[in-house]
Amino acid sequence: MSAVQSQKDNAIDNLKSAMDFQSRIIDHFNASIDVKTWSSEVLPPFIEAASQTMVQSLINDGKILTCGNGGSAGDAQHFSSELLNRFERERPSLPALALTTDSSTITSIANDYSYNDVFSKQIRALGQPGDVLLAISTSGNSANVIQAIQAAHDRDMIVVALTGRDGGNMASLLGQEDCEIRVPATVTARIQEVHLLVIHCLCDLIDHQLFGSNE
Repeated sequence: MSAVQSQKDNAIDNLKSAMDFQSRIIDHFNASIDVKTWSSEVLPPFIEAASQTMVQSLINDGKILTCGNGGSAGDAQHFSSELLNRFERERPSLPALALTTDSSTITSIANDYSYNDVFSKQIRALGQPGDVLLAISTSGNSANVIQAIQAAHDRDMIVVALTGRDGGNMASLLGQEDCEIRVPATVTARIQEVHLLVIHCLCDLIDHQLFGSNE
């Protein structure tokens, strides 16, 4: 095979690979759109109820604690930052605290006790009756988030759970006053994408209920 022919064959192979990559990208977009469309049909009542629970807590001088692992830890921090700082309008700061950010506290609890205790011990120290716990797990089976829910109930807190799949073990722990927002999907990436959208919906509804329309 000549060098020229070899270069042509490589160029064709590269073009095919690029087309395959772009097809995969489009598949991701389409899958995300499908899950969001389905979620838009089933989740709004649960998102509305969760926002009202959070607003009532804030009105009563309560606060919102948040927790999760990995990408869900990022979501927990995202939510607390939107409340403490601002979402899309100028307004007073709202009390929210992510339990995922204090590395000294988390590592000391994990080292002295167990990683499963890293959120629950913080909740038992910081949580007050009437506070809300935003507990995030795509599977619903994160052991430390499950213990966080149990600790929240012990402190007479209300739980808003962001889950996916079948809700996992978290779903069975929730009481009548709690709220589960379960994304109808099984792929972790798709669930996380909807969780972020749900968080933005909650922030918008909280602002709207507390401070009125911004339009």
